[in-house]
Amino acid sequence: MSNRLIITSGPSCVGKTPLVAALGKFYPDLLACFKKLVIYNSRAPRPKEIDGVDYYFRSLRQLQGLKRKKNFIVIKVRGDTQALDLGALRAILKTHNVLFEGNPFVYEIIKKSGLLNTIPVTSVFIAPLSREEIIFLKNRRGKFFLKELITDIMRRKLLRRTQHQKGALSLPDVRTIETRAASAYREIALAFAYDYILVNHDGEDSDNWEAFYYPLGDARKTLESFAEILKGKNPLGAERWEKSLLSF
Repeated sequence: MSNRLIITSGPSCVGKTPLVAALGKFYPDLLACFKKLVIYNSRAPRPKEIDGVDYYFRSLRQLQGLKRKKNFIVIKVRGDTQALDLGALRAILKTHNVLFEGNPFVYEIIKKSGLLNTIPVTSVFIAPLSREEIIFLKNRRGKFFLKELITDIMRRKLLRRTQHQKGALSLPDVRTIETRAASAYREIALAFAYDYILVNHDGEDSDNWEAFYYPLGDARKTLESFAEILKGKNPLGAERWEKSLLSF
Protein backbone atom coordinates (compact mmCIF):
# COMPACT_ATOMS: atom_id res chain seq x y z
CA MET A 1 0.00 0.00 0.00
CA SER A 2 1.34 3.43 -0.92
CA ASN A 3 -1.63 5.60 0.02
CA ARG A 4 -1.61 7.62 3.24
CA LEU A 5 -3.83 7.48 6.30
CA ILE A 6 -4.33 10.80 8.09
CA ILE A 7 -5.66 10.49 11.64
CA THR A 8 -7.25 13.60 13.15
CA SER A 9 -8.30 13.20 16.77
CA GLY A 10 -9.10 15.16 19.89
CA PRO A 11 -11.74 15.44 22.61
CA SER A 12 -15.38 15.95 21.76
CA CYS A 13 -16.19 19.51 20.56
CA VAL A 14 -12.53 20.57 20.22
CA GLY A 15 -13.14 21.60 16.60
CA LYS A 16 -12.41 18.55 14.43
CA THR A 17 -15.65 18.67 12.45
CA PRO A 18 -15.55 22.40 11.55
CA LEU A 19 -11.86 21.97 10.70
CA VAL A 20 -12.62 19.36 8.04
CA ALA A 21 -15.58 21.44 6.82
CA ALA A 22 -13.33 24.51 6.48
CA LEU A 23 -10.78 22.42 4.62
CA GLY A 24 -13.45 21.48 2.10
CA LYS A 25 -14.50 25.11 1.75
CA PHE A 26 -11.09 26.72 1.35
CA TYR A 27 -8.95 23.79 0.15
CA PRO A 28 -11.41 21.66 -1.86
CA ASP A 29 -8.75 20.21 -4.16
CA LEU A 30 -6.69 19.14 -1.16
CA LEU A 31 -9.62 17.48 0.61
CA ALA A 32 -10.58 15.75 -2.66
CA CYS A 33 -7.30 13.82 -2.45
CA PHE A 34 -8.66 11.95 0.58
CA LYS A 35 -11.57 9.59 1.13
CA LYS A 36 -13.24 9.89 4.52
CA LEU A 37 -13.25 6.86 6.79
CA VAL A 38 -16.83 6.44 8.02
CA ILE A 39 -17.33 4.32 11.12
CA TYR A 40 -20.45 3.01 12.87
CA ASN A 41 -22.09 4.78 15.83
CA SER A 42 -24.95 3.86 18.15
CA ARG A 43 -25.95 7.43 18.99
CA ALA A 44 -28.66 9.40 17.21
CA PRO A 45 -27.58 11.79 14.44
CA ARG A 46 -27.04 15.42 15.40
CA PRO A 47 -28.72 18.18 13.38
CA LYS A 48 -27.22 18.31 9.85
CA GLU A 49 -25.47 14.94 10.21
CA ILE A 50 -26.06 12.46 7.38
CA ASP A 51 -26.11 8.68 7.64
CA GLY A 52 -23.27 7.21 5.60
CA VAL A 53 -21.43 10.53 5.47
CA ASP A 54 -20.74 11.42 9.09
CA TYR A 55 -21.31 7.96 10.55
CA TYR A 56 -23.25 4.83 9.83
CA PHE A 57 -25.92 5.33 12.48
CA ARG A 58 -27.14 1.97 13.74
CA SER A 59 -28.84 0.64 16.86
CA LEU A 60 -26.81 -0.63 19.78
CA ARG A 61 -28.11 -4.12 19.11
CA GLN A 62 -26.91 -3.99 15.50
CA LEU A 63 -23.45 -2.84 16.54
CA GLN A 64 -23.15 -5.51 19.20
CA GLY A 65 -23.94 -8.05 16.48
CA LEU A 66 -20.90 -6.85 14.52
CA LYS A 67 -18.63 -8.33 17.20
CA ARG A 68 -19.24 -11.72 15.60
CA LYS A 69 -18.08 -10.55 12.18
CA LYS A 70 -14.50 -10.81 10.99
CA ASN A 71 -12.55 -7.53 10.70
CA PHE A 72 -14.99 -5.55 12.85
CA ILE A 73 -13.83 -3.91 16.05
CA VAL A 74 -16.54 -2.71 18.44
CA ILE A 75 -15.71 -0.38 21.33
CA LYS A 76 -17.48 1.74 23.94
CA VAL A 77 -16.61 5.43 23.55
CA ARG A 78 -17.93 8.34 25.65
CA GLY A 79 -21.13 6.47 26.44
CA ASP A 80 -21.71 5.45 22.81
CA THR A 81 -20.81 2.24 21.01
CA GLN A 82 -18.75 2.58 17.84
CA ALA A 83 -17.53 0.03 15.30
CA LEU A 84 -14.75 0.08 12.74
CA ASP A 85 -14.56 -2.21 9.71
CA LEU A 86 -10.82 -2.86 9.30
CA GLY A 87 -11.45 -4.82 6.12
CA ALA A 88 -13.16 -1.82 4.53
CA LEU A 89 -10.32 0.45 5.63
CA ARG A 90 -7.74 -1.84 4.04
CA ALA A 91 -9.77 -1.92 0.82
CA ILE A 92 -10.08 1.87 0.64
CA LEU A 93 -6.35 2.32 1.21
CA LYS A 94 -5.60 0.25 -1.89
CA THR A 95 -7.02 3.01 -4.08
CA HIS A 96 -7.26 6.19 -1.99
CA ASN A 97 -5.62 8.28 0.68
CA VAL A 98 -7.84 8.14 3.77
CA LEU A 99 -8.80 10.82 6.30
CA PHE A 100 -10.20 9.78 9.67
CA GLU A 101 -11.70 12.41 11.95
CA GLY A 102 -12.79 11.11 15.32
CA ASN A 103 -11.91 10.20 18.88
CA PRO A 104 -8.45 9.02 20.03
CA PHE A 105 -9.70 5.62 21.19
CA VAL A 106 -10.42 4.50 17.62
CA TYR A 107 -6.86 5.45 16.67
CA GLU A 108 -5.59 3.30 19.54
CA ILE A 109 -7.59 0.36 18.15
CA ILE A 110 -6.20 0.90 14.64
CA LYS A 111 -2.66 0.92 16.03
CA LYS A 112 -3.22 -2.33 17.90
CA SER A 113 -4.58 -3.98 14.75
CA GLY A 114 -1.14 -3.88 13.12
CA LEU A 115 -2.56 -2.13 10.05
CA LEU A 116 -0.26 0.85 10.53
CA ASN A 117 2.78 -1.38 10.05
CA THR A 118 2.08 -1.53 6.32
CA ILE A 119 0.97 2.01 5.42
CA PRO A 120 2.24 5.57 5.80
CA VAL A 121 0.28 7.27 8.57
CA THR A 122 0.30 10.82 9.90
CA SER A 123 -1.47 11.55 13.18
CA VAL A 124 -2.78 14.98 14.19
CA PHE A 125 -4.21 15.81 17.61
CA ILE A 126 -6.37 18.91 18.11
CA ALA A 127 -5.87 20.15 21.68
CA PRO A 128 -7.85 22.82 23.59
CA LEU A 129 -4.77 23.87 25.59
CA SER A 130 -1.12 24.42 24.71
CA ARG A 131 1.83 22.68 26.32
CA GLU A 132 2.81 25.98 27.96
CA GLU A 133 -0.68 26.44 29.42
CA ILE A 134 -0.72 22.90 30.81
CA ILE A 135 2.68 23.36 32.48
CA PHE A 136 1.58 26.72 33.92
CA LEU A 137 -1.61 25.24 35.38
CA LYS A 138 0.14 22.14 36.75
CA ASN A 139 2.76 24.26 38.49
CA ARG A 140 0.13 26.54 40.04
CA ARG A 141 -2.56 24.10 41.13
CA GLY A 142 -1.52 20.51 40.40
CA LYS A 143 -2.88 17.58 38.40
CA PHE A 144 -6.25 17.29 40.13
CA PHE A 145 -7.13 20.92 39.44
CA LEU A 146 -5.99 20.55 35.81
CA LYS A 147 -8.24 17.54 35.28
CA GLU A 148 -11.23 19.42 36.68
CA LEU A 149 -10.38 22.48 34.59
CA ILE A 150 -10.14 20.54 31.33
CA THR A 151 -13.46 18.87 32.11
CA ASP A 152 -15.07 22.28 32.68
CA ILE A 153 -13.52 23.81 29.55
CA MET A 154 -14.94 21.05 27.39
CA ARG A 155 -18.26 21.02 29.29
CA ARG A 156 -18.79 24.69 28.42
CA LYS A 157 -17.91 24.11 24.76
CA LEU A 158 -20.28 21.14 24.59
CA LEU A 159 -23.08 23.07 26.30
CA ARG A 160 -22.79 25.95 23.84
CA ARG A 161 -22.66 23.61 20.85
CA THR A 162 -25.69 21.62 21.95
CA GLN A 163 -27.69 24.76 22.79
CA HIS A 164 -26.87 26.13 19.34
CA GLN A 165 -28.00 22.90 17.69
CA LYS A 166 -31.08 22.14 19.78
CA GLY A 167 -32.04 25.17 21.85
CA ALA A 168 -33.34 23.89 25.20
CA LEU A 169 -31.41 20.92 26.55
CA SER A 170 -33.00 17.67 27.70
CA LEU A 171 -31.76 15.60 30.63
CA PRO A 172 -30.18 13.03 28.24
CA ASP A 173 -28.38 15.93 26.50
CA VAL A 174 -26.90 17.08 29.81
CA ARG A 175 -25.82 13.55 30.71
CA THR A 176 -24.15 13.10 27.32
CA ILE A 177 -22.32 16.40 27.71
CA GLU A 178 -21.04 15.39 31.13
CA THR A 179 -19.83 12.01 29.86
CA ARG A 180 -17.96 13.59 26.97
CA ALA A 181 -16.46 16.36 29.11
CA ALA A 182 -15.29 13.84 31.71
CA SER A 183 -13.51 11.85 29.00
CA ALA A 184 -11.51 14.84 27.72
CA TYR A 185 -8.58 14.68 30.16
CA ARG A 186 -7.87 11.03 29.39
CA GLU A 187 -8.08 11.71 25.65
CA ILE A 188 -5.74 14.71 25.82
CA ALA A 189 -3.27 12.59 27.80
CA LEU A 190 -2.90 10.46 24.64
CA ALA A 191 -1.74 13.42 22.55
CA PHE A 192 1.96 12.71 23.18
CA ALA A 193 1.76 9.75 20.76
CA TYR A 194 0.74 11.93 17.79
CA ASP A 195 3.02 13.35 15.11
CA TYR A 196 1.54 16.84 15.38
CA ILE A 197 -0.46 18.63 18.07
CA LEU A 198 -2.40 21.67 16.89
CA VAL A 199 -3.55 23.98 19.67
CA ASN A 200 -7.06 25.27 19.05
CA HIS A 201 -9.02 27.29 21.60
CA ASP A 202 -11.84 27.76 19.06
CA GLY A 203 -13.98 24.68 19.60
CA GLU A 204 -17.07 23.72 17.65
CA ASP A 205 -18.98 26.30 19.66
CA SER A 206 -16.86 29.20 18.34
CA ASP A 207 -18.08 31.82 15.86
CA ASN A 208 -14.55 31.98 14.48
CA TRP A 209 -15.18 29.04 12.17
CA GLU A 210 -18.10 30.32 10.10
CA ALA A 211 -19.63 33.60 11.30
CA PHE A 212 -17.26 35.84 9.34
CA TYR A 213 -16.91 33.63 6.23
CA TYR A 214 -13.15 33.27 6.71
CA PRO A 215 -11.95 31.44 9.83
CA LEU A 216 -10.39 33.73 12.42
CA GLY A 217 -8.21 33.29 15.50
CA ASP A 218 -7.09 29.78 16.33
CA ALA A 219 -9.62 28.41 13.85
CA ARG A 220 -7.67 30.00 10.99
CA LYS A 221 -4.29 28.95 12.38
CA THR A 222 -5.47 25.38 12.87
CA LEU A 223 -6.87 25.23 9.34
CA GLU A 224 -3.64 26.55 7.78
CA SER A 225 -1.49 24.17 9.81
CA PHE A 226 -3.71 21.20 8.98
CA ALA A 227 -3.56 22.03 5.28
CA GLU A 228 0.24 22.12 5.45
CA ILE A 229 0.28 18.69 7.07
CA LEU A 230 -1.94 17.23 4.35
CA LYS A 231 0.46 18.67 1.78
CA GLY A 232 3.27 16.74 3.47
CA LYS A 233 4.89 19.80 5.04
CA ASN A 234 5.80 20.65 8.63
CA PRO A 235 3.51 23.44 9.89
CA LEU A 236 4.74 26.32 11.99
CA GLY A 237 3.33 26.28 15.50
CA ALA A 238 2.62 22.55 15.77
CA GLU A 239 3.62 21.09 19.13
CA ARG A 240 5.04 17.79 20.37
CA TRP A 241 4.36 16.74 23.95
CA GLU A 242 6.27 14.45 26.27
CA LYS A 243 4.38 11.50 27.74
CA SER A 244 4.86 12.84 31.27
CA LEU A 245 3.04 16.12 30.49
CA LEU A 246 -0.30 14.54 31.42
CA SER A 247 -0.91 11.26 33.20
CA PHE A 248 -4.05 9.18 33.80
